[in-house]
Amino acid sequence: MKIAIIGVGAIGGYVGACLAHAGDEVTFLARGANLEALRKRGIRLLLADGSEKVVPRVRATDSYDEAGRQDLVILAMKAHQVEAVAPLVPKLFGPDTVVVPMQNGIPYWYFHSYPGEFAGARVNSVDPNGLIWQHIPCERVVGCVVYPAAELIEPGVIKHVEGNRFPVGEPSGQATGRVTAVSQCFVRGGLQAPVLEDIRAEIWLKLWGNLTFNPLSALSRATLAGICQYPLSRSLAADMMSEAQSVANKLGVTFRVPLEKRIAGAERVGHHKTSMLQDVEAGRELEVDALLGSVIELARLTHTPTPHLDTVYALTKLLAKSLEEQKLQLDRPH
Repeated sequence: MKIAIIGVGAIGGYVGACLAHAGDEVTFLARGANLEALRKRGIRLLLADGSEKVVPRVRATDSYDEAGRQDLVILAMKAHQVEAVAPLVPKLFGPDTVVVPMQNGIPYWYFHSYPGEFAGARVNSVDPNGLIWQHIPCERVVGCVVYPAAELIEPGVIKHVEGNRFPVGEPSGQATGRVTAVSQCFVRGGLQAPVLEDIRAEIWLKLWGNLTFNPLSALSRATLAGICQYPLSRSLAADMMSEAQSVANKLGVTFRVPLEKRIAGAERVGHHKTSMLQDVEAGRELEVDALLGSVIELARLTHTPTPHLDTVYALTKLLAKSLEEQKLQLDRPH
């Protein structure tokens, strides 16, 4: 299978390395130091069990024209980074090219082939200008939920922390030939990729933790265990999750895991820094709207009060604004 990986960070690098190692024809679309490293040394994956997967020669480019038509396009960047590449992605399309977005949060295609009253609605938080919807047609999308944790420890080198599950599913819920082919491709690469009838329910289950622990960790600089073991923050996390659950329930989604069990699961991960806390420390843009803004947007759509979510969203947006202003000051010539 011809596969393009757009965004060779932790998750894109992990998936791309696994698929390339399994023998698929993978093209990495990258920039800067990452692109240079991939061209010189290929890609190296350090697995959690101490073993390595190394693909010394890979196809890597920053040109979508050079990459050409693909069978599968994996969007592996953060949600707020998709809009910038959206107009270029069609250069990779053949008649049957499938797109698998791997962003956290409510996806832009959420209401495509949706069975309820909001069918066809747009999620403005994650696609404010409609560019993703316009250039990456929802008809091409197979949904995916990303569970593994990984880190890009240097250009072209990825450290796998834990997990290998990437459940996939059609927005329509059908078991099509193309979603089966995506699943089989991932499984060949050593990943778990069950085909789910209700991919939206799985999106919510993953998001349930992300919308809570990511902003709380960014604001407090605490790890998952730190948040869960401190009574005040654990209580706040439970209130946020309860509000999010109410929104999901109104959209026909039920959670297969009880709230307290989900918090206990986060606590068991231990003193792990969430991706948003890592972004704060690295001075990167924060993924606030996909994880939290989108849920608040759906809360307004379903007339659901979310006072705790609203408060944490306001504070996290202010933090993002402050970090951006600090970065501009540092970048300004003295």
